[in-house]
Amino acid sequence: MPRARLAENGGAEPIRRRFDERPGGPEQRGPRVNERIRIPQIRVIGAEGEQLGILYTEEALQMAKDHGLDLVEVAPEARPPVCKIMDYGKYKYEIKQKKKQSAKKQHKVVTKEVRIRPKTGEHDFMVKLKRARQFLAKDYKVQVNVLFRGRERAHGDIAKGHLERMLKELEDIAKVEQPPKSEGYRMMMVLAKK
Repeated sequence: MPRARLAENGGAEPIRRRFDERPGGPEQRGPRVNERIRIPQIRVIGAEGEQLGILYTEEALQMAKDHGLDLVEVAPEARPPVCKIMDYGKYKYEIKQKKKQSAKKQHKVVTKEVRIRPKTGEHDFMVKLKRARQFLAKDYKVQVNVLFRGRERAHGDIAKGHLERMLKELEDIAKVEQPPKSEGYRMMMVLAKK
């Protein structure tokens, strides 16, 4: 029950608490543990997963200490909040391991960029082609950009020719994911491994 103070009009008004302005906020620092649980009554789950019912916080804390474990708030939104008697260090370790496993299962798509210009010479073009082939071999997507300067924009046909030649040279290993399109001072296409 929040404490109340008398308002100017004589009625009771609850005391407003300041927000926790530290970086990360209280919800990002993890669940409340042991003495940080300040609610008078909580629903308690035992160390083996059994329901112990609604108990006073001090009583639940003493039970956790008797078992050599911690009292951890697992459902703060519930009324009354649900707390579990467990080894908090082990719990944090298991959560960390689950995050690692889920991160391993995720496949991150990386897009590499190859830049050429309308005036790019034959040797430089072949070097860029080789780099694009290496990226595709490593299962990366390749974004091929033809960059224009000034009046070079008028020669979109040359840029399109470069992109078509790049695609023709890489057709054994690559497929077009995004066809050539012009965006301001560049023309681009995206290739992915077949």
